[in-house]
Amino acid sequence: MRVSMIGAGYVGLVSGACFADFGHTVTCVDTQAGKIATLQRGEIPIFEPGLADLVAVNVKADRLLFTTNLEDGVKGADAVFIAVGTPSRRGDGHADLSYVYQAARDIARAIRQYTVVVTKSTVPVGTGDEVERIIRELRPDAEFAVVSNPEFLREGAAITDFKRPDRIVVGTEDKRAKEVMTDLYRPLYLNQAPLLFTSRRTAELTKYAANAFLATKITFINEIADLCEKVGGNVQDVARGIGLDNRIGSKFLHAGPGYGGSCFPKDTLALIKTAQDHGAPTRIVETVVAVNDQRKRAMARKVIQALGGSVRGRTIGILGLTFKPNTDDMRDAPSIAVITALQDAGAIVRAHDPEGVEQARLVLTDVTYVESPYEAATGADALVIVTEWDAFRALDLNRIRALMGQPVVVDLRNIYRSDEMAALGFDYSSVGRELSPG
Repeated sequence: MRVSMIGAGYVGLVSGACFADFGHTVTCVDTQAGKIATLQRGEIPIFEPGLADLVAVNVKADRLLFTTNLEDGVKGADAVFIAVGTPSRRGDGHADLSYVYQAARDIARAIRQYTVVVTKSTVPVGTGDEVERIIRELRPDAEFAVVSNPEFLREGAAITDFKRPDRIVVGTEDKRAKEVMTDLYRPLYLNQAPLLFTSRRTAELTKYAANAFLATKITFINEIADLCEKVGGNVQDVARGIGLDNRIGSKFLHAGPGYGGSCFPKDTLALIKTAQDHGAPTRIVETVVAVNDQRKRAMARKVIQALGGSVRGRTIGILGLTFKPNTDDMRDAPSIAVITALQDAGAIVRAHDPEGVEQARLVLTDVTYVESPYEAATGADALVIVTEWDAFRALDLNRIRALMGQPVVVDLRNIYRSDEMAALGFDYSSVGRELSPG
Protein backbone atom coordinates (compact mmCIF):
# COMPACT_ATOMS: atom_id res chain seq x y z
CA MET A 1 0.00 0.00 0.00
CA ARG A 2 0.99 3.64 -0.40
CA VAL A 3 1.05 5.63 2.81
CA SER A 4 1.69 9.31 3.48
CA MET A 5 2.73 10.52 6.93
CA ILE A 6 2.16 14.24 7.52
CA GLY A 7 4.68 15.19 10.19
CA ALA A 8 8.12 13.62 10.51
CA GLY A 9 8.43 14.09 14.24
CA TYR A 10 8.58 11.32 16.82
CA VAL A 11 5.25 9.64 16.05
CA GLY A 12 5.36 10.23 12.29
CA LEU A 13 8.93 9.03 11.83
CA VAL A 14 8.58 5.91 13.98
CA SER A 15 5.20 4.99 12.47
CA GLY A 16 6.39 5.69 8.94
CA ALA A 17 9.55 3.61 9.34
CA CYS A 18 7.59 0.70 10.82
CA PHE A 19 4.93 0.77 8.09
CA ALA A 20 7.74 0.79 5.51
CA ASP A 21 9.30 -2.19 7.25
CA PHE A 22 5.97 -4.01 6.81
CA GLY A 23 6.43 -3.58 3.05
CA HIS A 24 4.30 -0.50 2.42
CA THR A 25 5.69 2.49 0.50
CA VAL A 26 5.74 5.46 2.89
CA THR A 27 6.39 9.14 2.24
CA CYS A 28 7.03 11.31 5.30
CA VAL A 29 6.12 14.96 4.74
CA ASP A 30 7.24 17.83 6.93
CA THR A 31 7.22 21.60 6.47
CA GLN A 32 10.59 21.96 8.22
CA ALA A 33 13.08 21.84 5.36
CA GLY A 34 15.99 21.40 7.76
CA LYS A 35 14.48 18.29 9.30
CA ILE A 36 13.77 16.74 5.89
CA ALA A 37 17.30 17.55 4.69
CA THR A 38 18.69 15.89 7.81
CA LEU A 39 16.63 12.75 7.18
CA GLN A 40 17.59 12.67 3.51
CA ARG A 41 21.26 12.70 4.60
CA GLY A 42 20.57 9.63 6.71
CA GLU A 43 20.70 11.47 10.04
CA ILE A 44 17.98 10.98 12.66
CA PRO A 45 16.93 14.17 14.52
CA ILE A 46 15.65 12.28 17.59
CA PHE A 47 17.11 9.56 19.77
CA GLU A 48 15.14 6.31 19.75
CA PRO A 49 16.88 2.92 20.04
CA GLY A 50 16.90 1.04 16.72
CA LEU A 51 15.29 3.84 14.71
CA ALA A 52 18.37 4.89 12.74
CA ASP A 53 18.93 1.35 11.45
CA LEU A 54 15.24 0.87 10.64
CA VAL A 55 15.14 4.10 8.66
CA ALA A 56 18.37 3.31 6.80
CA VAL A 57 17.20 -0.16 5.73
CA ASN A 58 13.89 1.09 4.36
CA VAL A 59 15.34 4.16 2.66
CA LYS A 60 17.81 1.88 0.88
CA ALA A 61 14.91 -0.35 -0.21
CA ASP A 62 13.05 2.71 -1.60
CA ARG A 63 10.13 2.07 0.74
CA LEU A 64 10.70 5.19 2.87
CA LEU A 65 10.90 8.67 1.35
CA PHE A 66 11.09 12.21 2.76
CA THR A 67 9.82 15.44 1.24
CA THR A 68 8.56 18.93 2.04
CA ASN A 69 6.13 18.82 -0.87
CA LEU A 70 2.81 17.66 0.56
CA GLU A 71 1.08 17.38 -2.80
CA ASP A 72 3.75 15.00 -4.09
CA GLY A 73 3.75 13.11 -0.80
CA VAL A 74 -0.01 12.58 -0.78
CA LYS A 75 -0.35 11.76 -4.48
CA GLY A 76 -1.64 8.22 -4.94
CA ALA A 77 -1.74 7.44 -1.22
CA ASP A 78 -4.28 4.91 0.07
CA ALA A 79 -3.98 6.35 3.58
CA VAL A 80 -2.74 9.75 4.73
CA PHE A 81 -1.80 9.98 8.41
CA ILE A 82 -1.87 13.26 10.33
CA ALA A 83 0.98 12.98 12.83
CA VAL A 84 1.66 16.60 13.75
CA GLY A 85 2.10 18.07 17.21
CA THR A 86 -0.81 18.96 19.51
CA PRO A 87 0.92 20.86 22.33
CA SER A 88 -0.95 22.48 25.19
CA ARG A 89 -2.27 25.82 24.02
CA ARG A 90 -0.71 28.73 25.83
CA GLY A 91 -3.12 30.40 28.20
CA ASP A 92 -5.88 27.84 28.68
CA GLY A 93 -4.30 24.35 28.51
CA HIS A 94 -6.48 23.09 25.68
CA ALA A 95 -4.77 21.05 22.95
CA ASP A 96 -3.51 23.33 20.16
CA LEU A 97 -5.09 21.85 17.04
CA SER A 98 -3.86 24.46 14.57
CA TYR A 99 -1.31 22.07 13.04
CA VAL A 100 -3.92 19.33 12.67
CA TYR A 101 -6.39 21.64 10.94
CA GLN A 102 -3.72 23.07 8.64
CA ALA A 103 -2.75 19.53 7.67
CA ALA A 104 -6.42 18.80 6.91
CA ARG A 105 -6.61 21.84 4.62
CA ASP A 106 -3.42 20.83 2.82
CA ILE A 107 -4.60 17.24 2.42
CA ALA A 108 -7.96 18.43 1.04
CA ARG A 109 -6.21 20.27 -1.77
CA ALA A 110 -3.95 17.33 -2.61
CA ILE A 111 -6.14 14.20 -2.69
CA ARG A 112 -7.20 12.95 -6.13
CA GLN A 113 -8.78 9.55 -5.37
CA TYR A 114 -10.50 7.76 -2.50
CA THR A 115 -8.27 8.39 0.50
CA VAL A 116 -8.46 7.40 4.14
CA VAL A 117 -7.34 10.37 6.25
CA VAL A 118 -6.10 9.03 9.56
CA THR A 119 -5.60 11.13 12.67
CA LYS A 120 -2.57 9.67 14.46
CA SER A 121 -1.95 12.76 16.57
CA THR A 122 -3.47 12.78 20.04
CA VAL A 123 -6.56 14.97 19.72
CA PRO A 124 -9.62 15.81 21.82
CA VAL A 125 -13.00 14.19 21.21
CA GLY A 126 -14.66 15.65 18.12
CA THR A 127 -11.49 16.63 16.28
CA GLY A 128 -12.15 14.04 13.57
CA ASP A 129 -15.55 15.66 12.95
CA GLU A 130 -13.86 19.01 12.37
CA VAL A 131 -11.18 17.49 10.11
CA GLU A 132 -13.94 15.91 8.04
CA ARG A 133 -15.83 19.22 7.87
CA ILE A 134 -12.71 21.10 6.72
CA ILE A 135 -11.95 18.63 3.93
CA ARG A 136 -15.61 18.42 2.84
CA GLU A 137 -15.91 22.20 2.72
CA LEU A 138 -12.77 22.65 0.62
CA ARG A 139 -13.34 19.60 -1.57
CA PRO A 140 -17.03 18.69 -1.80
CA ASP A 141 -16.13 16.45 -4.75
CA ALA A 142 -13.52 14.40 -2.90
CA GLU A 143 -13.93 10.76 -1.93
CA PHE A 144 -12.48 10.21 1.52
CA ALA A 145 -13.08 8.97 5.06
CA VAL A 146 -11.63 10.37 8.28
CA VAL A 147 -10.43 7.77 10.79
CA SER A 148 -8.99 7.99 14.30
CA ASN A 149 -6.02 5.69 14.96
CA PRO A 150 -4.30 6.88 18.15
CA GLU A 151 -0.71 5.90 18.85
CA PHE A 152 0.36 4.07 22.01
CA LEU A 153 4.15 4.34 21.69
CA ARG A 154 6.48 4.51 24.67
CA GLU A 155 9.59 6.56 24.06
CA GLY A 156 12.58 4.26 24.28
CA ALA A 157 10.55 1.24 23.19
CA ALA A 158 8.52 2.70 20.33
CA ILE A 159 9.51 0.26 17.58
CA THR A 160 8.63 -2.77 19.71
CA ASP A 161 5.37 -1.10 20.72
CA PHE A 162 4.44 -0.50 17.08
CA LYS A 163 5.34 -3.98 15.87
CA ARG A 164 4.03 -5.87 18.90
CA PRO A 165 1.18 -3.73 20.18
CA ASP A 166 -1.22 -4.62 22.97
CA ARG A 167 -4.01 -3.40 20.69
CA ILE A 168 -4.65 -1.29 17.59
CA VAL A 169 -7.57 1.09 18.06
CA VAL A 170 -9.30 2.29 14.89
CA GLY A 171 -12.19 4.70 15.08
CA THR A 172 -14.44 4.51 12.03
CA GLU A 173 -17.84 3.22 10.99
CA ASP A 174 -17.04 3.50 7.28
CA LYS A 175 -16.89 0.03 5.69
CA ARG A 176 -14.41 1.01 2.96
CA ALA A 177 -12.11 2.70 5.49
CA LYS A 178 -12.22 -0.41 7.70
CA GLU A 179 -10.98 -2.50 4.78
CA VAL A 180 -8.08 -0.11 4.11
CA MET A 181 -7.05 -0.03 7.78
CA THR A 182 -7.33 -3.81 8.03
CA ASP A 183 -5.03 -4.24 5.02
CA LEU A 184 -2.61 -1.66 6.37
CA TYR A 185 -2.17 -3.53 9.67
CA ARG A 186 -2.41 -7.04 8.17
CA PRO A 187 1.32 -7.77 8.81
CA LEU A 188 0.59 -7.62 12.55
CA TYR A 189 -1.87 -10.51 12.36
CA LEU A 190 1.08 -12.89 12.81
CA ASN A 191 1.57 -11.37 16.27
CA GLN A 192 -2.17 -11.71 16.94
CA ALA A 193 -2.46 -8.02 17.75
CA PRO A 194 -6.13 -7.25 18.38
CA LEU A 195 -7.60 -4.74 15.92
CA LEU A 196 -10.32 -2.92 17.85
CA PHE A 197 -12.83 -1.01 15.74
CA THR A 198 -14.87 1.66 17.54
CA SER A 199 -16.64 4.88 16.68
CA ARG A 200 -14.31 7.76 15.86
CA ARG A 201 -15.09 9.71 19.03
CA THR A 202 -14.59 6.61 21.17
CA ALA A 203 -11.12 6.07 19.68
CA GLU A 204 -10.18 9.70 20.35
CA LEU A 205 -11.26 9.40 23.97
CA THR A 206 -9.53 6.02 24.44
CA LYS A 207 -6.10 7.59 23.97
CA TYR A 208 -6.70 10.28 26.60
CA ALA A 209 -8.31 7.84 29.01
CA ALA A 210 -5.34 5.46 28.74
CA ASN A 211 -2.76 8.15 29.46
CA ALA A 212 -4.80 9.62 32.30
CA PHE A 213 -5.14 6.19 33.92
CA LEU A 214 -1.40 5.52 33.70
CA ALA A 215 -0.63 8.97 35.10
CA THR A 216 -3.01 8.16 37.96
CA LYS A 217 -1.16 4.91 38.74
CA ILE A 218 2.16 6.77 38.89
CA THR A 219 0.75 9.49 41.13
CA PHE A 220 -0.98 6.97 43.38
CA ILE A 221 2.21 5.02 44.10
CA ASN A 222 4.11 8.27 44.68
CA GLU A 223 1.63 9.24 47.39
CA ILE A 224 1.91 5.76 48.90
CA ALA A 225 5.70 6.26 48.88
CA ASP A 226 5.31 9.43 50.96
CA LEU A 227 3.17 7.49 53.44
CA CYS A 228 5.75 4.69 53.56
CA GLU A 229 8.41 7.18 54.58
CA LYS A 230 6.24 8.38 57.45
CA VAL A 231 5.23 4.98 58.79
CA GLY A 232 8.35 2.93 58.04
CA GLY A 233 7.05 0.93 55.08
CA ASN A 234 8.82 -0.04 51.84
CA VAL A 235 7.04 1.24 48.75
CA GLN A 236 8.74 -1.27 46.45
CA ASP A 237 7.33 -4.14 48.50
CA VAL A 238 3.92 -2.46 48.54
CA ALA A 239 4.08 -2.09 44.75
CA ARG A 240 4.96 -5.77 44.35
CA GLY A 241 2.21 -6.76 46.74
CA ILE A 242 -0.51 -4.90 44.85
CA GLY A 243 0.99 -5.38 41.39
CA LEU A 244 0.70 -9.15 41.61
CA ASP A 245 -3.05 -8.67 41.68
CA ASN A 246 -4.06 -9.15 38.03
CA ARG A 247 -6.75 -6.51 38.43
CA ILE A 248 -4.05 -3.92 39.17
CA GLY A 249 -0.87 -5.08 37.39
CA SER A 250 2.74 -4.20 38.15
CA LYS A 251 3.44 -1.60 35.45
CA PHE A 252 3.63 2.11 36.29
CA LEU A 253 3.92 1.37 40.01
CA HIS A 254 7.47 2.66 40.41
CA ALA A 255 7.76 5.51 42.89
CA GLY A 256 9.82 8.47 41.77
CA PRO A 257 9.90 12.22 41.15
CA GLY A 258 6.67 12.36 39.12
CA TYR A 259 5.78 11.86 35.48
CA GLY A 260 6.90 14.04 32.57
CA GLY A 261 7.43 13.67 28.86
CA SER A 262 5.58 14.62 25.72
CA CYS A 263 2.29 12.85 26.48
CA PHE A 264 1.10 12.57 30.07
CA PRO A 265 1.35 16.27 31.07
CA LYS A 266 -0.38 17.69 28.00
CA ASP A 267 -2.88 14.84 27.58
CA THR A 268 -4.12 14.89 31.17
CA LEU A 269 -4.53 18.66 30.91
CA ALA A 270 -6.38 18.38 27.59
CA LEU A 271 -8.71 15.72 29.02
CA ILE A 272 -9.50 17.96 31.99
CA LYS A 273 -10.34 20.88 29.70
CA THR A 274 -12.48 18.74 27.40
CA ALA A 275 -14.37 17.29 30.36
CA GLN A 276 -14.99 20.74 31.82
CA ASP A 277 -16.27 22.04 28.49
CA HIS A 278 -18.78 19.20 28.36
CA GLY A 279 -19.94 19.57 31.96
CA ALA A 280 -18.42 16.27 33.11
CA PRO A 281 -15.38 17.28 35.18
CA THR A 282 -12.73 14.62 35.84
CA ARG A 283 -11.95 15.33 39.49
CA ILE A 284 -9.53 12.44 39.88
CA VAL A 285 -7.44 13.54 36.90
CA GLU A 286 -7.49 17.15 38.11
CA THR A 287 -6.01 15.99 41.42
CA VAL A 288 -3.43 13.82 39.66
CA VAL A 289 -2.16 16.82 37.69
CA ALA A 290 -1.97 19.03 40.79
CA VAL A 291 -0.18 16.38 42.89
CA ASN A 292 2.31 15.61 40.12
CA ASP A 293 3.20 19.29 39.62
CA GLN A 294 3.86 19.72 43.35
CA ARG A 295 5.87 16.52 43.61
CA LYS A 296 8.71 17.59 41.33
CA ARG A 297 9.75 20.54 43.48
CA ALA A 298 9.17 18.43 46.57
CA MET A 299 12.04 16.22 45.36
CA ALA A 300 14.34 19.24 45.54
CA ARG A 301 13.27 19.72 49.15
CA LYS A 302 14.27 16.10 49.74
CA VAL A 303 17.79 16.95 48.53
CA ILE A 304 17.92 20.07 50.69
CA GLN A 305 16.81 18.03 53.71
CA ALA A 306 19.54 15.45 53.03
CA LEU A 307 22.11 18.24 53.31
CA GLY A 308 20.82 19.50 56.64
CA GLY A 309 18.37 22.12 55.40
CA SER A 310 20.55 24.33 53.20
CA VAL A 311 22.23 23.97 49.80
CA ARG A 312 23.37 27.57 49.38
CA GLY A 313 26.82 27.61 47.80
CA ARG A 314 26.97 23.82 47.70
CA THR A 315 27.57 21.71 44.61
CA ILE A 316 24.91 19.20 43.60
CA GLY A 317 25.67 16.52 41.02
CA ILE A 318 22.67 15.46 38.92
CA LEU A 319 22.57 12.08 37.17
CA GLY A 320 19.91 12.01 34.47
CA LEU A 321 18.08 14.88 32.80
CA THR A 322 15.59 13.35 30.37
CA PHE A 323 12.12 12.43 31.63
CA LYS A 324 12.93 8.72 31.19
CA PRO A 325 15.85 6.58 29.93
CA ASN A 326 16.53 5.78 26.25
CA THR A 327 15.33 9.13 24.94
CA ASP A 328 16.67 12.66 24.57
CA ASP A 329 13.25 14.15 25.38
CA MET A 330 13.29 16.91 27.99
CA ARG A 331 9.63 17.92 27.74
CA ASP A 332 8.25 18.37 31.28
CA ALA A 333 11.15 16.30 32.65
CA PRO A 334 11.19 16.20 36.49
CA SER A 335 14.85 17.25 36.35
CA ILE A 336 13.80 20.73 35.22
CA ALA A 337 11.75 21.43 38.35
CA VAL A 338 14.30 19.72 40.62
CA ILE A 339 17.25 21.68 39.24
CA THR A 340 15.38 24.99 39.15
CA ALA A 341 14.29 24.58 42.78
CA LEU A 342 17.84 23.73 43.86
CA GLN A 343 19.17 26.77 42.01
CA ASP A 344 16.50 28.93 43.66
CA ALA A 345 17.86 27.69 46.99
CA GLY A 346 21.39 28.74 46.02
CA ALA A 347 22.91 25.45 44.83
CA ILE A 348 25.56 25.05 42.15
CA VAL A 349 24.45 22.34 39.72
CA ARG A 350 26.63 19.98 37.72
CA ALA A 351 24.77 17.46 35.52
CA HIS A 352 25.30 14.44 33.29
CA ASP A 353 22.95 12.61 30.93
CA PRO A 354 23.89 10.03 28.25
CA GLU A 355 21.65 11.60 25.57
CA GLY A 356 19.79 14.63 26.87
CA VAL A 357 22.39 17.39 27.29
CA GLU A 358 21.75 19.10 23.96
CA GLN A 359 18.01 19.36 24.67
CA ALA A 360 18.64 20.27 28.32
CA ARG A 361 20.67 23.32 27.28
CA LEU A 362 17.52 24.70 25.66
CA VAL A 363 15.50 24.69 28.89
CA LEU A 364 18.03 24.98 31.75
CA THR A 365 20.51 27.76 32.45
CA ASP A 366 23.55 28.07 34.71
CA VAL A 367 24.13 24.32 34.73
CA THR A 368 27.58 22.81 34.15
CA TYR A 369 27.23 19.77 31.89
CA VAL A 370 29.83 17.04 32.22
CA GLU A 371 30.76 13.93 30.25
CA SER A 372 30.43 11.23 32.90
CA PRO A 373 28.77 10.37 36.22
CA TYR A 374 32.18 10.55 37.85
CA GLU A 375 32.70 14.14 36.74
CA ALA A 376 29.26 14.97 38.16
CA ALA A 377 30.31 13.42 41.48
CA THR A 378 33.70 15.14 41.71
CA GLY A 379 33.66 17.53 44.66
CA ALA A 380 29.88 17.31 44.96
CA ASP A 381 28.18 17.77 48.31
CA ALA A 382 25.35 15.53 47.11
CA LEU A 383 24.68 13.30 44.11
CA VAL A 384 21.06 13.04 42.93
CA ILE A 385 19.82 10.24 40.65
CA VAL A 386 16.90 11.69 38.68
CA THR A 387 16.64 9.40 35.62
CA GLU A 388 17.24 5.65 35.82
CA TRP A 389 19.58 5.17 32.87
CA ASP A 390 21.15 1.69 32.83
CA ALA A 391 24.58 3.33 32.95
CA PHE A 392 23.78 4.57 36.47
CA ARG A 393 22.82 1.15 37.83
CA ALA A 394 26.37 -0.24 37.95
CA LEU A 395 28.54 2.68 38.99
CA ASP A 396 31.87 2.14 40.75
CA LEU A 397 30.45 3.31 44.07
CA ASN A 398 33.78 3.26 45.91
CA ARG A 399 35.15 5.59 43.27
CA ILE A 400 32.06 7.80 43.53
CA ARG A 401 32.45 8.08 47.30
CA ALA A 402 36.14 8.94 46.99
CA LEU A 403 35.40 11.68 44.46
CA MET A 404 32.60 13.39 46.39
CA GLY A 405 33.05 16.23 48.82
CA GLN A 406 30.41 14.63 51.03
CA PRO A 407 29.07 11.07 50.54
CA VAL A 408 25.41 12.12 50.26
CA VAL A 409 23.33 10.32 47.62
CA VAL A 410 19.65 11.04 46.98
CA ASP A 411 18.23 8.29 44.77
CA LEU A 412 14.90 9.45 43.34
CA ARG A 413 14.52 6.21 41.34
CA ASN A 414 15.38 3.61 44.02
CA ILE A 415 17.97 1.87 41.85
CA TYR A 416 20.28 1.00 44.76
CA ARG A 417 19.76 -0.91 48.01
CA SER A 418 19.73 1.13 51.20
CA ASP A 419 21.74 -1.39 53.23
CA GLU A 420 24.46 -1.71 50.56
CA MET A 421 24.82 2.06 50.25
CA ALA A 422 25.07 2.44 54.02
CA ALA A 423 27.72 -0.28 54.14
CA LEU A 424 29.76 1.64 51.57
CA GLY A 425 29.69 4.73 53.78
CA PHE A 426 27.04 6.77 51.99
CA ASP A 427 24.43 8.96 53.63
CA TYR A 428 21.72 7.56 51.36
CA SER A 429 18.14 8.68 50.81
CA SER A 430 15.57 7.12 48.46
CA VAL A 431 11.85 7.35 47.80
CA GLY A 432 9.37 5.57 50.06
CA ARG A 433 11.87 3.26 51.72
CA GLU A 434 12.75 4.87 55.04
CA LEU A 435 11.30 6.89 57.88
CA SER A 436 11.40 10.59 57.32
CA PRO A 437 13.67 12.28 59.91
CA GLY A 438 11.60 13.59 62.77
